[in-house]
Amino acid sequence: MSDTDRDIISEDSFYRKKMLLSMLIPGIFVSLMWLVKIAELMLDTDLSGYGIYPLEAEGLWGILFSPFIHGDFNHLFNNSLPLFFLATALFYFYSEVALKVFAWTYFLTGLLVWVAGREAWHIGASGLVYGLASFLFFSGILRKHFRLIALSLLIVFLYGSMVWGLFPGVYKNVSWESHMLGFFSGILLALWYRKEGPQAPEYNWISDTDEEIDEKVDENDTVPDQEGNEMKEKI
Repeated sequence: MSDTDRDIISEDSFYRKKMLLSMLIPGIFVSLMWLVKIAELMLDTDLSGYGIYPLEAEGLWGILFSPFIHGDFNHLFNNSLPLFFLATALFYFYSEVALKVFAWTYFLTGLLVWVAGREAWHIGASGLVYGLASFLFFSGILRKHFRLIALSLLIVFLYGSMVWGLFPGVYKNVSWESHMLGFFSGILLALWYRKEGPQAPEYNWISDTDEEIDEKVDENDTVPDQEGNEMKEKI
């Protein structure tokens, strides 16, 4: 086996491990969401009281617990797939800051809903979903990194219809405040962490003048000084 083949296998192994590690935390989080719903069903109980109720002390617990609580399995399923995909993309492409962004999106969205939401119980992980989608989209644009911009466009292609969830009255019995405030949290975090994590590569372009001088040096072992005289320099 050639060195090139070994390098290719080693690189493939690295990216495979990176992908699996990127799926670990999202997988655990989504699994906990399902376990909570199954436990709720088995115990024949309603955990909505552990959601966020704005401006009430008892509703503060919802900042911590509400993303794990869902109204029914349809609600849970609709949040599980996008959350797993978006969180995996976050940990894969933004591994240096992913944990901080995930945690801040989680708590900041919940806190804002507690402060500014309607007088109702707000449950579900959709605020977190909107926060992650917003961060991934705006962060790619702000960093001007072609790979991350491609990810931003993919987010628009897959989840562009989510924008309707930002407006009141479009969907019934949906916490549009969680969507809007999660989206807002993602923008704030994209701005805050724009200097951390992956950055656009910098290229050093060689001008025609530099190439001509290099050719002359190669041919004559000389380069002209500022007055046009030849200067000897061994290469």
